[in-house]
This record gives sequence, C-alpha cells and structure tokens, in this order.
Amino acid sequence: MYKGENPMSPSNSNHGNASVSPAENGFIDSFSLEDLIQQPLQGIDDHLIEFSEALRTVAKALRRVTEGKASAQAEAAEWKHKYELAKAQNLQLEQRVLSLGNQDSGLNIKGDENLENQIVKSDENSDQCELCSGKDDICAHEVLRDGEPDSGSCPTSNKMMRKASFKLSWCCKGEKSDRYKHDIVSFEKGNITTAERSSKQISLKWESPPHTVLILTKPNSTSVRILCSEMVRWLKEQKKLNIFVEPRVKSELLTESSYFSYVQTWLNDNDVLTLHTKVDLIVTLGGDGTVLWAASMFKGPVPPIVPFSLGSLGFMTPFHSEHYREYLTSILRGPLSITLRHRLQCHIIRDEAKSEFENEGPMLVLNEVTIDRGISSFLTNLECYCDSSFVTCVQGDGLILSTTSGSTAYSLAAGGSMVHPQVPGILFTPICPHSLSFRPLIMPEHVTLRVVVPFNSRGHAWVSFDGKDRKQLAPGDALICSMAPWPVPTACQVDSTSDFLRSIHDGLHWNLRKTQSFDGPADTLKK
Repeated sequence: MYKGENPMSPSNSNHGNASVSPAENGFIDSFSLEDLIQQPLQGIDDHLIEFSEALRTVAKALRRVTEGKASAQAEAAEWKHKYELAKAQNLQLEQRVLSLGNQDSGLNIKGDENLENQIVKSDENSDQCELCSGKDDICAHEVLRDGEPDSGSCPTSNKMMRKASFKLSWCCKGEKSDRYKHDIVSFEKGNITTAERSSKQISLKWESPPHTVLILTKPNSTSVRILCSEMVRWLKEQKKLNIFVEPRVKSELLTESSYFSYVQTWLNDNDVLTLHTKVDLIVTLGGDGTVLWAASMFKGPVPPIVPFSLGSLGFMTPFHSEHYREYLTSILRGPLSITLRHRLQCHIIRDEAKSEFENEGPMLVLNEVTIDRGISSFLTNLECYCDSSFVTCVQGDGLILSTTSGSTAYSLAAGGSMVHPQVPGILFTPICPHSLSFRPLIMPEHVTLRVVVPFNSRGHAWVSFDGKDRKQLAPGDALICSMAPWPVPTACQVDSTSDFLRSIHDGLHWNLRKTQSFDGPADTLKK
C-alpha cells in the first residue's frame, strides 16, 4: 500500500481480496431491508382486504337471499292457511247438506233442492256479511277476525257461541263517507285530486249483539280487583253476557265467592290462540301496559278493546272507571268510534341459521321495537335498510322502530315526534346518536325495514319488543320489521282525534305555560 493512500478509496475496492463488501463485515442498509420486507407484505395486505370485502359482499347477498326466501315462505304459508280455511268451510257445508238431507229423507226432491238452496244462500249471505258488509264499509272478517271454523264443537254450541258480527264505516262529521278507505287519489279528466280522509273517523256498528266479553286486569291492585268483581256481576246479571277472565283472576274471584263459578277461562296457550273466535269484546282495567298485554295475547285478529283508565298516564285509556255502566251500555248498543292502532310484525334472521326454521318470528308489537347495546360499553353499530335502499349506519346507544301509537312512549323520550295514532307510518328514532345531524324519520306504512348488525361490530346488540322478550343479535343477524295486517281496535270516548289531544294535554301537559299578559297598546297607555 502506498503511503498516504486511503484504504477505503474506490481504487482499492477493485483489488480482489483487498476489497471487503459491507455484507461481509456484518453491515447492511436498514432502509433497503425494510423495502425488501415491506414490498411483498404490502401487496399481500391489499389482496387480503380485497378478499375480505368480497366475502362481506357475498355474505350480504346470501343474507338477502335468505330474507327473501323467508318472506316468500311466510307468504306461501299464509295463502296455504287461507286455502285450508276455505276447504274446511266447503267440507263443513257439504256435511251440513248431507246431514239435513238424511234427516228430511221423506221430503220430495224439490223440497230438498229448495232446502239446499236456502242453506247455500244463507251461507253466502253470512260469508258476504263477514267479508264485505257494504260497498263503503269494512267488516269484522276483513280487519279484526278470521273465519276459521271450530270443528271440535257441535252445531248447537256454534250457534250459541257465534261471534257478534259488525262493520266499520268511515264517517266525516257524523255522516257516512262515500269513499273506500284506500280511495285517496282520483284521476278524472286529466286532474289528480286527493280525498279528504284525514277528518274522517272510524265507526263500528254491531250487526248482531255481542255475547262474550273478556276482562283483563292489572295485577296486584286491590281497587282493580274490587272493580273487576263488581263489573263481572253487573255484566252477567244485567247484560246476560258470557264472561272470560285470566286464570289468575278466576282464582281470585272464586276465593272471594263461589258465586263466580260461571266465569270462564283458558287452560293452556292453545286455548289462547283461539280466543279471537269466541270473544266479541275486550275490557281492560289498568293502564297502557294492560292494553299492551291484551294486544300481545292475540297473534292475529284482535277484538275491539274498551280500555278503562286505572293507571298513571293513560294515552290509550280514555274511559273512567267510575262511569263504566254508562260507557259499556252505550258501547254494547253501538255504534261507537274506534281507533285502529297499527302494529309492527318483526322477524329475526340469524346469520348462523342453517334453515329458515331456526329463524325467529313473527313478533307483534303495539308500541316499539328497541335495538340497544345492552351492557356493552361500545357504541351500537347498526346498518339500516328501507326495502332495497340503504338508509344509514346508526352509531350510538341504539335505535327505536315505533308505531304511531308508540310515538308518545320511548320514541318521545328519545326525541321523536308525537304522531296521531291513525296516521299509518313507522317512526325511525335513534337513541343518543354520536352525530349532530341524525334527526328522526317517519317512514310510510308499506315499507319493510331491515336492521343488520355488521360483521365488524365491536359487540352484540339486543332487541326487545314492547319492552319484553329481550333477544341478542350477533354480528350478521338481521331484524326485519313491517306493518302487521292485524291492527288493534280501541274504543274512543269521543273520537280518535279528541282522545289523542286530551291524552297529550292531560298526560304530558303539552305546551302548558302561563298566558302572556296584555297591557293594551302603547298609544292607549300614553293617553
């Protein structure tokens, strides 16, 4: 090596063994190593993200297919049920004709034909009464009951326990409306006009007198127990009605006196399912919770309900118990104004369900469906859809899907609007959303709402129906809500609008404040 020559100079790097590479000395460029490692991993991460997004899209598509299949099967089951009912009615009619023909075998053929024609005509008339009582009216069968025959009872018992028939008509200022309920738009000579149905009240008129009354009471109340026994005695002695009560109430009445042995009740849940075929009228003694309990007992058609106020607020209980004799006498005589309170029909679609039989529903609610975070400390993450359109992603404490009857309940406390119960719609109210622009919505009655817990949710969600039957929703589960075909008819003291306004004035003291004082115009004061 020459004197003064730098051993690390580039000239020495070309001398074979004299040149030493950085890798041989244990040194390596850290930046180049990171580049070598990060470059392939970054590509792998991108592919994994794309793959996970594709899987999520496929999962959503599969879930929609499952929901569509469940909806189609529910509709098919409903049509099958209608077909079986019609088939059973035809078989019953044939049996009646054959039995009457055997009994009257001594009559001539003409007489038999006349008798058969009379039977067919009478059944047609009864079917017409049940299905459609008139051009502008809606009948008991169409709205509040079905025509399922009681095959286990004899014709005599059917005649004795036959339900009272009635029809509904839309009235405006006491006059009968000349329009159908759904005839809200007319098109004539190129002009589109809407019918003024908002001011029309619904009136119920008995076509045959009611025979059976179901009385439901608030538990653990001495005053309610005393009123119930007094009312049962009066309805039996003065109105000659058949009385149904809950098993708990019957035992209380029998403990009080053996006189109440004529009171009827049910033994199991199967008997409850057929109550709507026996009961003409329901009387509730309690508050709004008793009305909710009465509605929950009927998974299909609901008889008219007369709610007496023995609770605290009473948005759905306009009748005072002190004058129950006058109220019930007027209602049994008819006609009476009613409010058709819409209900929600809910299904739960489980992501892990292997068949539609593992899904849950239907659940019917009169007030609201609440989806919340439960005991979790994380925000609820919910994806919401209206039919096939995306609505929003709820991030907060939860979501309320409410009927208009439930607009004065939990939805009101969460900032939702108060809505007249006759307005058909579904309230979409968030609970403490983590957003400054999340305002409540009101959806039309014909839509189907779907609330999904996404797979990237940090925790489970919980759903409750009218504050009961709390169920867990895991990631991937969906809740389906739509308007139920069976409303809850409640009797009005005056009419639906007057009762609604009275309830928010008396119950909530709505817009109650002192009136501004009037001191006269300024010019008058100067003089």
